[in-house]
Amino acid sequence: MKKEIHPNFKEVKATCTSCGKEHIFGSTVEKISLDVCSNCHAFYTGDRSTVKARGRVERFNKILEKSKTSA
Repeated sequence: MKKEIHPNFKEVKATCTSCGKEHIFGSTVEKISLDVCSNCHAFYTGDRSTVKARGRVERFNKILEKSKTSA
């Protein structure tokens, strides 16, 4: 292998802009900024997706009630 051609690989702290949690990654970049991490992403937490689902169910029930009363 040739010397001095490989990038410097080091541990870097990546900060999530949504929740502020810091993660440690290996990278050649000095600073990493994450928009969403596993600490605050809806897929991992499950919070936001259930809120949306509840909203859809409530909306459906309202429409169903209106259709029953008008029919």
